[in-house]
Amino acid sequence: MSGPVSIDFPNGFVWGTATAAHQTEGGNWNNDWWELEHREGTHCRDVSGDAVDHFHRYPDDIRMLADLGFQAYRFSLEWSRIEPEEGEFSRAALDHYRRMLACCLEHDVMPVLTYHHFTTPRWLVADGTWANPAIVDRFTRFCERATAALGDLVGMGCTINEPNVVSTLGYIMADFPPAVRDFDAFAKANEHLIAAHRKSYDVIKGGRGDFPLGLTLSMSDWSAPEGCDDKLARTRYGHEGQFCEAARGDDYFGVQAYTIIRLDERGMPTDPPAGSELLDMGYEYWPQGLEVSIRYAAETAQTPIYVTENGIGTTDDALRIRYTKDALDGVGRCLDDGLDVRGYFHWSLMDNFEWAQGYLPCFGLVAVDRETQRRTPKPSAEWLGSIARANRLA
Repeated sequence: MSGPVSIDFPNGFVWGTATAAHQTEGGNWNNDWWELEHREGTHCRDVSGDAVDHFHRYPDDIRMLADLGFQAYRFSLEWSRIEPEEGEFSRAALDHYRRMLACCLEHDVMPVLTYHHFTTPRWLVADGTWANPAIVDRFTRFCERATAALGDLVGMGCTINEPNVVSTLGYIMADFPPAVRDFDAFAKANEHLIAAHRKSYDVIKGGRGDFPLGLTLSMSDWSAPEGCDDKLARTRYGHEGQFCEAARGDDYFGVQAYTIIRLDERGMPTDPPAGSELLDMGYEYWPQGLEVSIRYAAETAQTPIYVTENGIGTTDDALRIRYTKDALDGVGRCLDDGLDVRGYFHWSLMDNFEWAQGYLPCFGLVAVDRETQRRTPKPSAEWLGSIARANRLA
C-alpha cells in the first residue's frame, strides 16, 4: 500500500507521548517487577534501579514535551506507592501524582492517566495476583480511591494497560511476573483482567471528575499459512478479540501496535522469515501493523479509537522517523475511510527501562544519560513535534 502525499488530521486530533511509572520513576521496590528483576536466576537483563528519575524530574520532562509541541502526556500510577500494604493508602503518594497532573495542566498538556501499567504491589504476589479473583475488588478499590483524590484533574483515563500482555507474558511465556507457565492460571487471569476493567470502569466513571475512559491493548498484524485462517482467527480472538468485545460501550479503545505475529500450521507463533528486518526487541520492522490493528479494533470494539502507543526500539533515529511516518500513513488511510481515530501517542517520551530487556531497546524521542540523567531530544522528537503543532503530515 502506498501512503498519501500528505495528511491533514481532523481538528481536535490529540498528539501525545507516553511513559509508565516503573519504567521511568526509579525506586519502585515494592512491586512484583522489582522482585522479578532481583530474583535469583532472573532472566531480566537489568534492574530498573533509579530508571530515569522521572519521579523527581517530571516538571522538567513535562515542560520539555510541551516545548516540543505535544499536547498530551500519558503516564501511569504506581499502585505499590499508593497502596503499599493492603488497605493502607498513602496520601503523600496521591499528592505526588496530583502535582504531576497539575503540572501537565499548567503547560496546556492534557494528562492521560493509566491506573495499571504492568506492576502490582508485592502484598498481592503471595496471594496469586491476577490468577486470584480477589484482585478484581482490590483493583477496583484502588481505582476508586485514586479517582477520589485525582479525578478532577484527569483529562483522559485508562483502566489497564495491555491486559493481554499481563496474562500471556506472565502465565504462558514466563517473561513477566509471576513468570510461570500455567494455562489454567492464564485463563483465570484473562477472566479477572476483563472483570477488573469492567468493574473499575463503572467506579471511575461514577467518581470524581468527568473524562473519557477506556482500555488499551497490545495488538499486531497477523499472518498464518494458507488454509489456517480458522486457527488465526481463534488465536487472534483470544489475544485481542475478547478484550475488544469487553470494551464495547466504553468511551474509547486504545490501540497499541508495533509489529506482526506470524503463526505456523499449528497456530503457534513462529520465527520471522529469513532476511526480515529485525529490531532490538527481536521482532520485525512492520509499521503497517498499526493500520491493521486500528481496523480490527474499530470493527470489534465498536467505539472511538486512540493510538495510545506506537513506536520503535532502535538506536537509529532516522529509522524511527521512517517507521513513524509509515505508521502515520496507515492512520491517514483509516481516517480517509471514515474510521473514528482521535489521537496518536508515541511510545515513548524517553529511553527507559524496557522490562526484561532492560535498558537495551531505545524507544524514546529523547535520549537519557543515566549517569547524569541529562535529557537530549533526538531529531525524531523535533520532527514529530512539528507534525503535532501543524496537525499535518507532509
